[in-house]
Amino acid sequence: MQKYILLIKRLLELILSRAAALLLISMTAMVVIQVVSRYLFKSPTAFTEELVRYLLIWTGFIGAAYAFSTRQHMALTFFRDKLTGQPHKLLMILIDGIILAFALGVMTEAGTRLAISVMEQYSPLLGISRGIVYAMAPISGILIAIAQVINLYEDITGTDLEQLKEVA
Repeated sequence: MQKYILLIKRLLELILSRAAALLLISMTAMVVIQVVSRYLFKSPTAFTEELVRYLLIWTGFIGAAYAFSTRQHMALTFFRDKLTGQPHKLLMILIDGIILAFALGVMTEAGTRLAISVMEQYSPLLGISRGIVYAMAPISGILIAIAQVINLYEDITGTDLEQLKEVA
């Protein structure tokens, strides 16, 4: 069982890290194109600004899913670090459960409704549906939910899959 969970975790982190890197490279290329066309050719490309804005949204959501998967997200750790043993375990289960509920309820459920509601609105320069742009919220919510289920498994069983990565 742990072997399969570790495989899912590794695959999730690989996909998310590569996707974030690809989006970051794409944004950098678009900004370079914008700067070169504006200052060198005196003819700015209008679509690049809008595309970079949408890619930034997607990068932020992908980065958030990656951060939750690797447990490197921002956190207030004052109370968590003060606790040990069973209270620490219960607090981690509570925190990861709340994050899972938020990912499923707000990001996935409400994000899906938002994306569907703006499906008929199109961006002015690219002409793509805003629903496609906003679809990243529910996609990210599902990815965060998967990461949180794995995190809850680690919390409940006391298994640290990160240590298993080094052994495997």
